[in-house]
Amino acid sequence: MRRSTALIAGTLLLLGLGMTPAAQASSYDDANLYSMETCEYPSVSQFKFHLYYNSGQGGSYRNIGYSVYDFDHVYPGGSDPSSHPIKFCIIPGASGYWPGSGQHVKNNAASGENEHYKYWARVYYNSGYKGAQDVMAPYQHIDRFVNVYNENASFRWTS
Repeated sequence: MRRSTALIAGTLLLLGLGMTPAAQASSYDDANLYSMETCEYPSVSQFKFHLYYNSGQGGSYRNIGYSVYDFDHVYPGGSDPSSHPIKFCIIPGASGYWPGSGQHVKNNAASGENEHYKYWARVYYNSGYKGAQDVMAPYQHIDRFVNVYNENASFRWTS
């Protein structure tokens, strides 16, 4: 009995060590990728953080509802083990698509807006919430990022 318990415990430990963070995807990644809120017009979206392709909240945008560890590697979970990049919304205009439509958000955002009433929004230079950052208080926007202008890799809500 003691030997079989040790064998089971050892097997579970090895399985746990072999799992990557990708295999432990959260429903938040799924929402940030596939929710209808991601491309709703920003002022009506339930997702309260908005990144824009151009300065001054111009060009294409992407609404983000939850913290993102790496804009280029988001894991939806379920039966899809691969990662996907978060991209700016494809928005048709009068004479073509808005600037930035379909481009990766990572290293392409020029401005941002935080419409949350309570949480601060932080955009980081590096993946994993590291490096230089631009911070927006509740209801604040930044017309042109100072520290992460077109060099942005992750986003996090803080209180």
